[in-house]
Amino acid sequence: MKRLFVLSLASLVLTSFTTPKPSIFKPNTVVVWQPSHQTDTGKDFSEAETCNAIVEAAMATKPRLREHKVWSLNQPNLHHANVGSNTIIEHTTAVIDGKLSGYAWEMQESNKLKPEVFIAVHNNGGSKRNAIWGYIHEGDQYEAENRELAARLIAAVSAVTDLENRGVLLDSSTGRNDYTCKNTGKKAFYSIDENINTAKYRVLLEVGDNGPSRELLISKEGRKKIGVALKNALQQWMLEKKLR
Repeated sequence: MKRLFVLSLASLVLTSFTTPKPSIFKPNTVVVWQPSHQTDTGKDFSEAETCNAIVEAAMATKPRLREHKVWSLNQPNLHHANVGSNTIIEHTTAVIDGKLSGYAWEMQESNKLKPEVFIAVHNNGGSKRNAIWGYIHEGDQYEAENRELAARLIAAVSAVTDLENRGVLLDSSTGRNDYTCKNTGKKAFYSIDENINTAKYRVLLEVGDNGPSRELLISKEGRKKIGVALKNALQQWMLEKKLR
């Protein structure tokens, strides 16, 4: 009996080391990052360069997920590929001389990847605040989940920088749009409209202001710090949502 007990115990120990635990995560969740392609905001300042560096830092931070970047800068045969606004029809949905806009091309490329999570990274301008904002699409089916994700991301960046956390706002609240969501009829951000972007979770971040936050945003160390914070917060949120 003693010998049988020892063998059974050894078998149990061996099994605990050799049998993988079933995964509680969804496999192959795709994340798409969209850095701003705007080069016409701020004096002697490239929003495209800054936001791309932040996104590259986030993507380089472990753990490596199924992450992709969509970015129209320097893409040929597009209009408004390096300038324009996410809130203006001419810069988003309009076809000019037979060409798609930079934003439309980015959304097409993103949708091809079938992402579950989409994060747009921009810089603010003219706010006169050294701050960070999160934006979500009003009236969205996943509005509550998107609010939580955006709140996590901006809180993480605010915690490691001197950027004030200005909270999560609805895309209809800016008042500067002429692009509207066909479902709600309200002003919207093109790239996080559910009619344009097929990702389940969609948020847009305004990271700093190109005036008050300039030193942080042009700093290599600052950009990396922001990117790492975003990735860590995203990973934690995904673990809790059982996405991986």
